[in-house]
Amino acid sequence: MSAAIAASATESPARATVQDVYRLGFEGVVRRREGREPRSLTALRAQAFERFSHIGFPGKRDEEWRFTDISPIARSGFRLGAETPSVSAEAIEKYRYSGTHELVFINGRFSAEHSQIEALPEGVVVGSLADALANTPERLEGHLARHAKFEIHPFVALNTALFEDGALIRVPKGVIVDRPINIIHVGRPEGEAFACFPRHMLIAEESSQVTVVEQYGSVGEGAYLTCPVIEVSTEDNAVIDHYKLQRESTDAFHVSTFQLHQLRDSNFSSHSISWGGGLVRNDVNAILAGEGCESTLNGLYMVEGSQLVDNHMRVEHKAAHCDSHELFKGILEGRARAVFNGRIYVHKGAQKTDAKQTNRNLLLSPTALCNSHPQLEIFADDVKCTHGSTVGQLDETAVFYLRSRGIGEEAAKSLLTYAFAADIVGRIKVPEVRRDLEEFLFRRLPRGEVVRQAV
Repeated sequence: MSAAIAASATESPARATVQDVYRLGFEGVVRRREGREPRSLTALRAQAFERFSHIGFPGKRDEEWRFTDISPIARSGFRLGAETPSVSAEAIEKYRYSGTHELVFINGRFSAEHSQIEALPEGVVVGSLADALANTPERLEGHLARHAKFEIHPFVALNTALFEDGALIRVPKGVIVDRPINIIHVGRPEGEAFACFPRHMLIAEESSQVTVVEQYGSVGEGAYLTCPVIEVSTEDNAVIDHYKLQRESTDAFHVSTFQLHQLRDSNFSSHSISWGGGLVRNDVNAILAGEGCESTLNGLYMVEGSQLVDNHMRVEHKAAHCDSHELFKGILEGRARAVFNGRIYVHKGAQKTDAKQTNRNLLLSPTALCNSHPQLEIFADDVKCTHGSTVGQLDETAVFYLRSRGIGEEAAKSLLTYAFAADIVGRIKVPEVRRDLEEFLFRRLPRGEVVRQAV
């Protein structure tokens, strides 16, 4: 490729083709990471980028993407590999929770300056993935890119090719981490739109226990793409409590993949909350590979204006005697759109499976739209599997009842909306995270002060 094209793509991606931009970005990552990661990972990056070059971005003809138009991402030549901008401590403050270990990332890169990691139990690793790849790559053998398959997902392929940093959390056998670990990722747009590809890894070894909060926010306004991949591995009898809060600017794009792999008798619980971003896609893939696993995957999305949020869930029961529970609820206002596509796949031999999947949506505007598609694929004959979906408006009878008790119409509707959301928020076990979400609801809902007093 000529030097002129390389220079134009670096200085102004819009002047080069989108394919040029990503190829130059890939070559830049390989250069910067040379000597700081195993050669096997460099080879894997090349395979992932070639796969992305072959399959390209998905379009509406792709069944898994037909309700979500990602053409604004596909035609944007995002700036890649830019220097990390400075961010003040005050800008990070609203994402901090007292009593937690904190890993802070700015535009996809670890910030030691803002991170706060205090005394950890012996053997626990909490830090930068880039540092681990440079200094102790053996800790990642058999885990990195093992379960998140780039062969079938273009954004996983892009992340695998282009990631430079992320969080690494590893809890050794039998250890309980008594304080939550808070991963804070902030995007700060400066001038041209940029893209970042954080890669987080969470490994809970046998009989260990940990709580992780994963946050995505913005400092300032402006368009950018966050494309994270998080790979979670729970070994025998391990317990993980996970929370994801996506509250980026409505100018931002957020396309994430969450890959979970569970072994025997492990217990995993996740609550995913989305209220930011202009276009948000969350792919959650769970593999229950050992007998006796239990997996809880809940979510709440609250969108307004022209926001779009798409949650794609796939839970694979590969072993017998496993339970999975999914409850996703959505609140839509204005011209907002939501997509929910959930699939429970029960493999042959996965007897005694107990799987439940529910999606409920509350439309607060006649122009809001939701496409909901819960699905079951069952190849075992001794299972209990249910799925259901509802899309509707507030119960007018309930609104009338509250008004008859002296509550104004606007406050009555807000009370009912709060109760709808509180079903998810109330399940959050970390008190500060729960209070943060409750305060958001009070601010967001009309007559929120009345709701606060009532609850």
